[in-house]
Amino acid sequence: MRVDLTTGLLDAARQAPSPNHDDRPTESSVDLIVIHGISLPPGEFGGPWIDALFANAIDPTAHPYFQTIAGLRVSAHLLVRRDGEIVQYVPFQRRAWHAGESAYRNRRGCNDFSIGIELEGADHLPYDERQYPVLAALIIALRAAYPAITPERLAGHADIAPGRKTDPGPTFDWTRLRRLLEEPSAAR
Repeated sequence: MRVDLTTGLLDAARQAPSPNHDDRPTESSVDLIVIHGISLPPGEFGGPWIDALFANAIDPTAHPYFQTIAGLRVSAHLLVRRDGEIVQYVPFQRRAWHAGESAYRNRRGCNDFSIGIELEGADHLPYDERQYPVLAALIIALRAAYPAITPERLAGHADIAPGRKTDPGPTFDWTRLRRLLEEPSAAR
């Protein structure tokens, strides 16, 4: 798994370009990974709705919840589906719109300097076993491409937007992820 620094694309990802991105500030360098959790509709997995949300194509009549999010203009760099499929929405050198109002170690505006990875899941349900080794391999590839992403520069959405966000939630196994990152062969 490799990142092409020229294109900002991951070779192992299905590409589903989102229009929801813009230039990073010129003084910003990528040095943080933010882990998110997403399911659409909430608590349901496997449908086309995450791709549709990030493409500004969510059908507000398809589910009552979609009426509340149809106008959102959001994205992430990557999604790891429950089965381990990787989808890329935004090239890494671009600023994806995933963090919203946020701060990491008193540095505001995390979208400026982070890569956002969504995991298909929900705060109250365990993530799928297949997602952890894929996520670890992704982080290893991103760290190789962006050396400023040191081991401690990994956060959950709840960590950078406390009180506003709760994902990836209490069911996300941070200990397991860190163990996979310490033993890279286990992430393959």
